[in-house]
Amino acid sequence: MTSTILSSKGQVIIPKAVRDARRWASGTRLEVRDTPEGVLLAPLPAGAKTPLAAGLAAIRARVAYRGKALSIAEMDAAVAREAARRKPGR
Repeated sequence: MTSTILSSKGQVIIPKAVRDARRWASGTRLEVRDTPEGVLLAPLPAGAKTPLAAGLAAIRARVAYRGKALSIAEMDAAVAREAARRKPGR
């Protein structure tokens, strides 16, 4: 049995012997499925993409902004304020 450690960023190193046996090179996209037996990693076919609607829904769920919509001018002003805060005198 091989073991690994979960990092503080949620990253897991898949042991080289397993990567070599599966022919998973750097950059291989993996699907992560939660199963009753544990977590299953399966390679995604090359060129596999998430449908646009599902991808946008996932982004919305992550961002989860519940405030009022801002205008472009309001967003520009907020960016300028933050830039001034980070680099005073510029």
